[in-house]
Amino acid sequence: MDLLELFQYILQNLINALQRGSFYAVISIGYSMVYGVLMLFNFAHGDIFMVGTYIGFAIATLFLALFSSFLPGWIIFIGTVVITMFLASWIGVFVEVAGYRPLRAAPRASAAITGLMIGIIFETGILIMLGAKRLSFPPLMESVAYKVGGIYFTNVKVMIIIISLLLMLVLHTFIQKTKWGMAMRAMSYDFLAVPLMGVSINIIAPLTFAVGAGLASVAGILYGQAYPILDPYMGVLIGWKAFVAAILGGRGSIKGAAMAGYLLGFIEIFVAIIFPSTLRDLIAYSIVLLILTYRPRGFFGMEHSTKLRL
Repeated sequence: MDLLELFQYILQNLINALQRGSFYAVISIGYSMVYGVLMLFNFAHGDIFMVGTYIGFAIATLFLALFSSFLPGWIIFIGTVVITMFLASWIGVFVEVAGYRPLRAAPRASAAITGLMIGIIFETGILIMLGAKRLSFPPLMESVAYKVGGIYFTNVKVMIIIISLLLMLVLHTFIQKTKWGMAMRAMSYDFLAVPLMGVSINIIAPLTFAVGAGLASVAGILYGQAYPILDPYMGVLIGWKAFVAAILGGRGSIKGAAMAGYLLGFIEIFVAIIFPSTLRDLIAYSIVLLILTYRPRGFFGMEHSTKLRL
């Protein structure tokens, strides 16, 4: 392999890493937001991603059956994303109100166990309603392959990367420029004092869950376009990987979660280039462990959050 072929090979895998990292980044933001506001990790978040994917599957299948004869695929895709985000957001609100709110003053371990149980309930519910058979997410847009300078990519892959980046940009703007975002940031900084200043935790907490669940549902639709096989346990492994990204980025740091999600995608793809794929996770998480050994608070974790929130 000459130098040009090596460069093309690296760029090809760079695009693959960006796609994989996009899923981890968007999902890990939900983990980080909830921790930043409520000082707990929502361990049901991976299964919320799974439920959002199934909701997107149902909406996409319905829209394709009703409108595919006279509407272009991109309009059906946008409609699927918008409605799925809305429905998944209410699932996030339900999880907060029914699952976490009663345990707000309880030990963190109780809330963590509750999150795991909510995830099991979601998985079992899907199994009861749809069975264990894997489903295939319908393609909402025709996949077109391109070759530029020896690099192969598809319009779907580019769409996934761009939409993920746009979602993170919109979220950053929401957090920085709106009064609700300001309230979230204030709650993240001082969970105990801010409610005394008139900011209701009973509004900010479900809003945080709703935003995280909405983002996870969009990640689910994008994931369904890239890897169209759905099963009730698909959120478990992806959810834990996104959780690792949230820890690596710094607990409560949205910017850190996004960066760590992409880093994890890069590590997984490029490790598989050098080593057998069976060792991918072992080597990838050994690298993560090494980073956390020298940077235990993650990339952007603040010292005060470590002291106050464990």
